[in-house]
Amino acid sequence: MCGIVGGIAHRDVNEILLEGLRRLEYRGYDSAGLAVLSDAGTIERCRRMGKVKELEAGIEAAPFSGKTGIAHTRWATHGKPSQENSHPHMSGERLVIVHNGIIENHEELRIELQAAGYEFKSQTDTEVIVHLLHQNLQKISSLTDAVKETITRLDGAYALGVISADHPGVLVAARQGSPLVIGVGSGEHFIASDQLALLQVTDRFIFLDEGDVAELTTDHVHIWDADNSEVVHDVNVFEHKMDSADKGEFRHYMMKEIYEQPDVVRNCLEGRINKTRLLEQAFGIKAKEVFDKTQAVQIIACGTSYHSGMVAKYWIESLVGIPCQIEVASEYRYRKTVALPNSLFITISQSGETADTLAALRKAKEIGFTASLSICNVPGSSLVRESDLAIMTNAGPEIGVASTKAFTSQLVALMLLTIALGRRHGMVEQVEEEIVAELSKMPELIETAIGMDKDIEAIANDFADKHNGLFLGRGAMYPIAMEGALKLKEISYIHAEAYPAGELKHGPLALVDKDTPIITVAPHNDLLDKLKSNLEEVRARGGELFVFADEKANVKSQDNLKVLHMPTVSDLMEPILYIIPLQLLSYHVAVLRGTDVDQPRNLAKSVTVE
Repeated sequence: MCGIVGGIAHRDVNEILLEGLRRLEYRGYDSAGLAVLSDAGTIERCRRMGKVKELEAGIEAAPFSGKTGIAHTRWATHGKPSQENSHPHMSGERLVIVHNGIIENHEELRIELQAAGYEFKSQTDTEVIVHLLHQNLQKISSLTDAVKETITRLDGAYALGVISADHPGVLVAARQGSPLVIGVGSGEHFIASDQLALLQVTDRFIFLDEGDVAELTTDHVHIWDADNSEVVHDVNVFEHKMDSADKGEFRHYMMKEIYEQPDVVRNCLEGRINKTRLLEQAFGIKAKEVFDKTQAVQIIACGTSYHSGMVAKYWIESLVGIPCQIEVASEYRYRKTVALPNSLFITISQSGETADTLAALRKAKEIGFTASLSICNVPGSSLVRESDLAIMTNAGPEIGVASTKAFTSQLVALMLLTIALGRRHGMVEQVEEEIVAELSKMPELIETAIGMDKDIEAIANDFADKHNGLFLGRGAMYPIAMEGALKLKEISYIHAEAYPAGELKHGPLALVDKDTPIITVAPHNDLLDKLKSNLEEVRARGGELFVFADEKANVKSQDNLKVLHMPTVSDLMEPILYIIPLQLLSYHVAVLRGTDVDQPRNLAKSVTVE
């Protein structure tokens, strides 16, 4: 994901923009650039490959300054990482823009603009926007109005920052499908992809809505909505207590990270979907070429990431209809394996430095997989650098050793991948639109599930003195049961196992007694009736059941059966929602047992050794 910073002030903005870029480095990028409108009335620009420090060095070598400027860190989606493809992009010498997002119709616009005489100097979709804007400025005198006209031609997602030497004293911003905030100062205003980038200069922010266009000067901010009606948005004060290094109101990082999951899902979706469709270029420059060839998938991961991959196997085989194999990295790397023809090799890791997963990727390159894709939370990690494609989960720093928000963001990224592959194997547009709509609802549904916290805390008392637990699920909920069991054992040190509920008769029923709680996830899907039969098998043998059931599932509390009702969710989204109460349950049990929740014994956050 790229980063934007911009500002208009009565002082030099260079250092403000550079510091903003530094604060956005967590997003991952391959180049950085900055442009300002100088006091002499010219656009001065510097772009560099690599880190922000390379950009700083470039500006120091040939200094310039200005009171209006825009800056950018780029993660390549169109065109290889290079100085020519770096932002900001210009049309002529007097108009410059920065852009986050993906313009889906850039190829047809490029052809149209080339026919009109525009010369392209990059392979990016962004250069299309700046030339189109330049063309519109030939007939529209207002920079803001020209931006409004330009975005009517754009399909896809964008966050834009625009300055022009012919329109001094104005900074224009626009937002559709990619985040952008306005920082409100005194005699100065700013824009950024993330409010964290601007905390150096302000703690007051305006959040732009979908379709908004904003005109910033030193004295005012004017905003127009998608219908071109001028609107006024509230100014919000940033709550500094909630940064990644501060637990804020929470007792532990793990609880803070559980509560962050609605925003994490939003962040993972930002700029990757529009109202109805996936923007698959988010997977990287070579995404189309790789996905067009993919006829099979091999997923490799460890721990929590392995469980997200197991869910993806259900999704890919049911929605895409191609083989999907998944294996634990530490096993895969040491056995003789065979790659199916035209197979995509997928690695999943929160840190991107997991030793076994890295070794498996290197082995896969020797075997001859078609291509590799990394799903990761850490830009610039070894796994990302060594893979052909990568998609960042954008979960932000995860401090607690027991992974929570990284898991949900992995599931979201894997569903986006499923859509991309499904397009090549018969998934109709209506199905894609339905999935995108359901993904868009997930933040609110997760908030509802988090709202069950007090009820879950109450039942945690029934677990505090137990030594064993059994988790049950069917279909794609079996991996969720496995993840729930892992969370409980990681932080409470209670031995826990997970089984497909249909396997009860094949051994696990021997474990059922009053001292072994059985935790079950019971969404309202085609397997519900069979799951109910499994629950009766447990009740008949005196087992104590704790069931997280869809409110429509008609499962009611009774003797040795406690039910907590979940909001109704579509079948495909069940895994993303139902892990939330299991995370909360493990947390509260661990607190009651007095264990070290954030740093459980014997475990490390990033497993960089075998």
